[in-house]
Amino acid sequence: MAITLAEEIVLLSLDDESGSAQQRQAAGWAVAGAFLLELVLAERVSISGKALTVTDPTSTGEPLLDGRAELIGTWLRGRGRHRASDWLMKDQAKAVSAAVERLCERGVIVEEKRKVLGMFPVRRYPESDGAVERELRARLAAVVLDGEEPDIRTTGLIALIHSAKLHGLAFPDAPREQVAARMAEIADGQWAAESVRTAIRDTQAAMIAITVVTTTTILI
Repeated sequence: MAITLAEEIVLLSLDDESGSAQQRQAAGWAVAGAFLLELVLAERVSISGKALTVTDPTSTGEPLLDGRAELIGTWLRGRGRHRASDWLMKDQAKAVSAAVERLCERGVIVEEKRKVLGMFPVRRYPESDGAVERELRARLAAVVLDGEEPDIRTTGLIALIHSAKLHGLAFPDAPREQVAARMAEIADGQWAAESVRTAIRDTQAAMIAITVVTTTTILI
């Protein structure tokens, strides 16, 4: 089953049994960044410097991506050029919800509603089809742990995971420093086409900018 980069990050962030989200904030930035990167790779939007623009409004064939592209277009309309980091800040929470909803539609996860202490409603999303995540983790392991050359999508996914510092979610049992070093090498992507390296670099820059802003705000 072909799923988007954003959905792949959501799968990595959900506990397989309980369906609870892990590292919520960092995973949220990675999901928003994943939508943006995939749209850049599909040549539907572009990042020039810090500015985000829509370059092609036609459908990608994936409703989830088309929905984000439409939202970006609406957000940009009449506002001139806006920073990609501003869009990530705006889209983070809604991006995660959209990816979760699509995974539910695909039958990969299911929504469970319950109350904590009989009062507080919570939602969990345990897996109903573990094959998708198993294939995902096997693909990541082949590249990061076994040294295989990644394809474009896997390169992008690894770059997003590395930028958001989600190494532990992807490889909970592997040495963190070793994994981080290999992911940094892959994210640099010297074997990838220049357009791919540029897309990854620009998306990473936007994610880093928003992470710095939110971290500084918390410290203040």
